[in-house]
Formats: sequence, C-alpha cells, structure tokens
Amino acid sequence: MTLKSLNNNSCKIFIDKCSFGRGGFAAQNITKGEVILTFTGKIITLDEVLAKDEQLVGNPLQIETKTYIDLEEPSVFINHHCNPNAGIVNTHTLVALIDIGKNEEIFYDYSTSMSEKDEPWTMECGCSAANCRKTIEDFHDLPTSIKEKYLQLGIVQEFIVREHNSVGKISLSQAN
Repeated sequence: MTLKSLNNNSCKIFIDKCSFGRGGFAAQNITKGEVILTFTGKIITLDEVLAKDEQLVGNPLQIETKTYIDLEEPSVFINHHCNPNAGIVNTHTLVALIDIGKNEEIFYDYSTSMSEKDEPWTMECGCSAANCRKTIEDFHDLPTSIKEKYLQLGIVQEFIVREHNSVGKISLSQAN
C-alpha cells in the first residue's frame, strides 16, 4: 500500500542545499496552522525499515508501533530541528507551528514521531539551536517540559499519545 497526497506537495515547498545536505524550504509565506504538505510513500513494516541501508534507515516516518511511511520526495527532505517551525498532525500532515517566511527552511522534531522501544534508533543532532538536545531519540525519552509542550500543540503521533497516556495511568496506579 502507498499513501498518496490529495494535494500538490510541491506548491508550498522547494528542495535546496542546506547544512544537512538538502532540505525543504518554503516556496511562499506560510501562516501558522497552515498545511505545508502531506507525507507520502509506501507503507512498510519495522522489519523493512531495519533492512534498509544504514544511511536510509532514518528516512521512514513512524505512524504506528511497527508501521512506517517510506517517505518520498519532497517530504523525505524535511529535516529535524530541536526548535521546529512545523509539526505533524493527523499522522501524516505537516503544519506550520509559526509563520514561516518565503525561503525559510522547514523543520519538525523527529522525536514527535518516534517510539521504538524494541529497536531503539537515535541520531546525532546538528541543528545548532540554543536548546539543541544533541541526540534525536524517542518521544518518551524527551524532557518532561518538551513532551508536555508537544502534546499541548497536538503534534505527537497518535500511537505515541496512546502509549504516553497508558504509561501515565500505570504510574498513577502504582503510586496508590
């Protein structure tokens, strides 16, 4: 199965060189809350992700515990940042968290779509933000204040929200 976009992903972004190699940039001014693109690609399993070349294993977008979208262009070029200007809603839609000016690079925090407890995956972060965490890792490993911020913004994958809420209930019941 392949997830296809119902809108034209190429209208709002363009791909260009950046500090990470290539990145997605705003082709026009994008307002806070506006849909930037829909992540598209073949639906694959965790086993298929793990079978990928080491340089490509970080490309798929996790959408369920063991289900991923093997990202296609242009969405595969949206890079991570610890201070993102975009976030994922409804599993595969990237929206602006702030107003993004024409020619600005578009970023989201990869940790908002990562929960890989069985096969943990991390990546060195090179975003250079003042609040850079230095390592991209699972949502559950983020500092509590960042988790709460992302949950309030509604930009955490739904399966991770379910896991997070489940862990909270377990913690509360263990405290009683």
